[in-house]
Amino acid sequence: MLFYETIASHPADSLALIFKDCHTTFAELRKSIDSWAAHLQEKGIQKGDKVGLFSKNCSEFVIAYHAIVKAGGVVVPINFMLSPYETSYIIKDANIKLLLTKEPLDLAAALEKYNHPNVEQVTLEQIASVPEAQPVPVELDENECCTIIYTSGTTGNPKGAMLSHKNIISNILSFTKAIPMLPGDKAFCVLPMHHCFGWTVCVAGPMMMGGAVVIQDNYTLSETIRLITTYKVNQFCGIPTFAQMFLRGAEPEHLASLRWFVSGGAPLPQNVSKAFKQKFGRVPQEGYGLSEASPVCALNPGDKIKIGSIGTALPFVKLEIHDEQDFKVPNGTVGELCVQGDNVMLGYLNQPEATAETMRNGWLHTGDLAYMDDEGYVFIVDRSKDMIILGGENVYPREVEEVLYTLPEVLEAAVVGVADSLRGQAVCAFVVLKEGATGDKKEMRRYLMDRLALYKVPRHYYFIEKMPKNGTGKILKTELRELAAALINKI
Repeated sequence: MLFYETIASHPADSLALIFKDCHTTFAELRKSIDSWAAHLQEKGIQKGDKVGLFSKNCSEFVIAYHAIVKAGGVVVPINFMLSPYETSYIIKDANIKLLLTKEPLDLAAALEKYNHPNVEQVTLEQIASVPEAQPVPVELDENECCTIIYTSGTTGNPKGAMLSHKNIISNILSFTKAIPMLPGDKAFCVLPMHHCFGWTVCVAGPMMMGGAVVIQDNYTLSETIRLITTYKVNQFCGIPTFAQMFLRGAEPEHLASLRWFVSGGAPLPQNVSKAFKQKFGRVPQEGYGLSEASPVCALNPGDKIKIGSIGTALPFVKLEIHDEQDFKVPNGTVGELCVQGDNVMLGYLNQPEATAETMRNGWLHTGDLAYMDDEGYVFIVDRSKDMIILGGENVYPREVEEVLYTLPEVLEAAVVGVADSLRGQAVCAFVVLKEGATGDKKEMRRYLMDRLALYKVPRHYYFIEKMPKNGTGKILKTELRELAAALINKI
């Protein structure tokens, strides 16, 4: 099956999209996709051409994505928060032939820096006005590249993960088997559609099952609550930030229509899970994924959630924990989480060495340290690159962060390692305080000393207004390490 075929047979009058209270049926959606695809072909898009898609969440994003694929192109969704230089890097790396944008972008200077010619841009408003037409059929194979998702680029330039039609559809089938969606159901999409998480679980998955997607472009809690209650949303997939905001500003009746509340994109603090259950009567189903796996790999089953775990492997996905020699380790032993299945990417665009390093011996190596219990539940310990080695001892930042989160004044916490001449590295904590709260570094240190081995207790503490994050809410620890180094050097 090809990606655009996932919505080909739904009843014409069934609801597909709701955006700014405007409704689009599947018949209207398919008609627009055909016309847009025909126009893209008229613009010269041929099989395999890369087409950039730069926009916030909207109905047109959904139409454009399907139309690019139906025209024979490969979709390259671009994070709309990127700078012109970051955007231009992706345009050059992917050799994008045409860029679809919400608003025209000034990229000439940035592209010149990369010695790359300017790229033709077409706004979504312009393409929406094209006359009704039918595209020329393009012969495609499910194993061919459908989309290229550029990773967040927390270190160095981002890499383009190439996902085939089969990769994406396999992951949709896995996720919707774990989180069943029915025709007529409504899923909420506030996660950015340019990211694999938002696209697969909030848009493509529900639509393939015949459900409708309620779209929000700019997040505000009041508008989220209005949309959920007005349209009786059944599925909400988000990042931990949303769970925290619901705790602060929503009431149980506001989420009464939800059958599924899934959290991913970043670790969900255990205190947030427990508080959520106490207020709303349910524990968020924490899951795990990465762009290279289309993206979802694991999820806590609804009938047995283990707080602090990312759950068990999705149907049709295999997870193992490997040691440094790539052998499977016994349950309870920390090693690298590895993934196998039809959801695993084709590889990184233009980067054979990085592909070979990440995809070894038939497994996708995630770079995340984890262990598995005897029931198959996986517990993430930390990113391997984030582990702090201090005087020969390993410190897993997440363990320290979980203790910091038990402090009543702490809203968010992140722990990183910084260079130390005596012990190799030192532990550094960044903390965002709750509104109106005050922090005392000495008291915080004493609190941690009562609950952690002394070598795990941070030496440095910094209170900041907000954490640097990427589009999926993941804290950018590279930026925090750089900030820590700069602050410590000032001392």
